[in-house]
Order: sequence, then structure tokens, then C-alpha cells
Amino acid sequence: MGHVFRTEEQQAAVDGLKRFLDAEIDPIFSKQYRDKFVPRDKMAEIMRRLTEFGLVSGIASEANGGMGLDWLTSLMLFEEVATTSADLSVPVLINSFGVVLLEKVAPPHLRERYLPGLLRGDSFVSMGISEPDVGSNVLEIKTRARRDGDHFIINGEKTWISNGEYSDFLICTCRTSDDPRKGLTHFLLDRKEHPYEVRGIHKIGFNSQSTAQIFLSDVRVPASNMIGNEGEGLRNTLTLFERSRVFVAAQGLGIARRALEEAVRYAKERRQHGKVIAGHQLIAAMLAEMATKVDAARLLTYRAASMIEAGVPAEMEAAMAKYFACEAAVKIARQAVQIHGGNGVTTEFLVEKLAREAIIAPIPEGTTQIQQLIIGRALTGVPAF
Repeated sequence: MGHVFRTEEQQAAVDGLKRFLDAEIDPIFSKQYRDKFVPRDKMAEIMRRLTEFGLVSGIASEANGGMGLDWLTSLMLFEEVATTSADLSVPVLINSFGVVLLEKVAPPHLRERYLPGLLRGDSFVSMGISEPDVGSNVLEIKTRARRDGDHFIINGEKTWISNGEYSDFLICTCRTSDDPRKGLTHFLLDRKEHPYEVRGIHKIGFNSQSTAQIFLSDVRVPASNMIGNEGEGLRNTLTLFERSRVFVAAQGLGIARRALEEAVRYAKERRQHGKVIAGHQLIAAMLAEMATKVDAARLLTYRAASMIEAGVPAEMEAAMAKYFACEAAVKIARQAVQIHGGNGVTTEFLVEKLAREAIIAPIPEGTTQIQQLIIGRALTGVPAF
């Protein structure tokens, strides 16, 4: 499915990765650590293996020690990871965008110190944007960085922070001025040198990786740890969102695709009324609808990635991909449970886990409703907020 848009090189890269994921990674996340937290050393071991296939490492330029893969190829590889495990796709996503921010806007001394560890799979980054009262409304960030000579002192709280418990460093969005549009700045906080407190958050899904609260209490950071210029945090964050939304769309696509695969396999094996249930018209119709939604989600997601690769603004297209793919995941996972009948709600079958994960997918990187407002603004020029 979707192979028509791949070059021979892309197909070879995807096939090699898929064989590795099926053989070595799927059993870890679907059985050994299903819904259980994967310890940091185990996750780092997996990340190191993934870098060999171009995950995280592929997104950086060759000049900075990466593979210099294009956005669409990187997204195709990411889709395979998300199809195998939504949990594993999270640290891959966060570390990838840590790489983007370090490469594009960090000063050379920070890039040289922190980028190699991410590219090798040895270290983890967290991106500190969301706060207890701040989700999609980035302009209202309250975490404060106050200048003190050649340092800044940071106080605040971040929440829903992926990689939190794993993180070796945090790229933290802070308020450095009261001007809402020019007041946000990024700082790099090294966990050993500028300690911050981390507490894990337990959820209905995605519990094999780390989602956390981060508490910052008088954290003293050198001004030289600023990423980008002071006051450029909003612009850099919004640029990042356009790209990361496409990857979250691919996360939804991966969950949807895996739910479809599980439903097709079950429908060909399960017998009722003298034949396999795939032979019943209503089941066939459900599978047809699910497969069409998966392909539609993939087309929207690949289109947005191709536009980003071409340097074309893709805010609306990224929002469409994220909105459609993540909502499709909810419907497809729900239908996969239905096709499994009573077995679909037991922990023996993967679809109940996929259904829980799918419910989460429409929330991060701007909820479905935020994506709809972005699309509406792009169509009419009239902002809702």
C-alpha cells in the first residue's frame, strides 16, 4: 500500500527497516513491554539500532554528521516505526526535532556538544513547550527566564513533556520579556549541569515511553545556552510545529495501518456461519472503508512532507494531514476492535491497545479543533483567535 510513490532507493530503505522492526522490535513493544515503561538503557539500545536505518540520524545534514535524507524519505521510515510501535515513535520524533532545532538555530558550541549524541542514539532531548495552563496557546507561556549578568535564572513548570524521564537535556521555551510576540526564547538546559525535576505521567496509552512533568526552580543557565536569538522562540516554535505536525500525522497513520493489518489478518482466520468472516459482506465493507482511509491519510501526509521538502509553505496541508490521519486512526482502530468482536477487548489481541493509542493521537501538536481553525484561517484569512 502506498508503494507507487516510492523510488527504488526509498523502497529498499523501508523494506530493510521493516524486516528489522518485525523481527526484533515488535516483540519488545507488543509483548515484553506492552503498556510497561521501557527503561532508559533499553530505549537507548533500540535508538542506537534505529540510527543505522536513518531514524534521527537521517534528518541531519552530512556536514553535521547525519545522512542528509529528504523529508519524505525520513517520513516513510518514521511511518514504519509508528506502525510497529506508537510508543517507540515518540522518542524518535522528539529526538529528530531536537536535531532540527540544534542544526538550524543553535550556536556552534551547543551544536557540536549535543548533536552527535542524538545522531548516535546515545542521548535524549525533551522539548519544553506545554505548561499546565498552556497547550496550543504558545503565546501565553509563563515559564520565566530572568537575566542575571551573563546567566538567566529560570522558574516554571512544563507538562506533557515527551522523553522527560529519559532526557539528558531540555530545550525549554521561556518568557524573557512581557511583549507577547517577542517575549519567547529557547534555552538548552543540561540535566546534570542545570538540574530540573522530572515526574512521570501515567496515561491510557503510550506508557512504554516517557511523558512527564518538568519543574524548574531557580535553574541557573549561561546566556550562551540560548538557542536562536532572544525573542525568536515563537517564530522558531511555529516553524517546528508545521514540520512536526506532519510526523504526528504519520503517527496516526501508523496506528491506523497497524489496526487495519490486524483486522485483515483476523478476518481471514476467524470463522463464523460456515466461512471466514472476511467473506461476510458487512465485514468486507468495513475493511474497504478502513483501507481507503489509511491510503487517504498517507496521501495527505506525503503531500505535506513533499511540500516542506520543496520549501513551499505547508501550514494548511500539514494541519489537514494531522487532522485527517489522527481522526482516521480513531475510527479505524474502533472498527478493528469491532471486527475482532469479544476478542477485541482482551489484552491477548493488539487492537485494544491500538484503540487506546488512537484516542490520544488527535491531541498532541494541536488538537483536531486547532487544526480545523488553522485550515479555516488559511481558507478565509480570518483568524479565530
